[in-house]
Amino acid sequence: MVERSKVRVLIAKPGLDGHDRGAKVIARALRDAGFEVIYTGIRQTPEQIVESVIQEDIDVLGLSILSGAHMVLIPKILRLLEEKGIKPNEDILVLAGGIIPPDDAQELEKMGVARVFGPGSPIEEIIKFIDENVPKLKKFRGES
Repeated sequence: MVERSKVRVLIAKPGLDGHDRGAKVIARALRDAGFEVIYTGIRQTPEQIVESVIQEDIDVLGLSILSGAHMVLIPKILRLLEEKGIKPNEDILVLAGGIIPPDDAQELEKMGVARVFGPGSPIEEIIKFIDENVPKLKKFRGES
């Protein structure tokens, strides 16, 4: 297992969604579990989120969406990451959470989101998923 303090997590709220309680709860829980966590705040554009990923050398990107725009915003973020040479699930672990219907969650996972966590997902499950999947990233396998 990778030492959690070496794992940089960005929690972001893309789009016009102003409800951030869940994102703050997750950010705090991950921080308390030992991860280095950066929270961008609400109403971030996909471009701002990807720029933060690059500037902060992020390992895990957590996207929280309650607005219903997940099938527009998340694919755009994935595309922008790819355009910058960042491959989801190879270079960075991309997670999503919020109000995302199961069919949409499956589609997002096909596009490159590693996992979609719905409302009520246990924090321990999210932490375990990160612990199990971050070591698979190129950076932690010693690849460039």
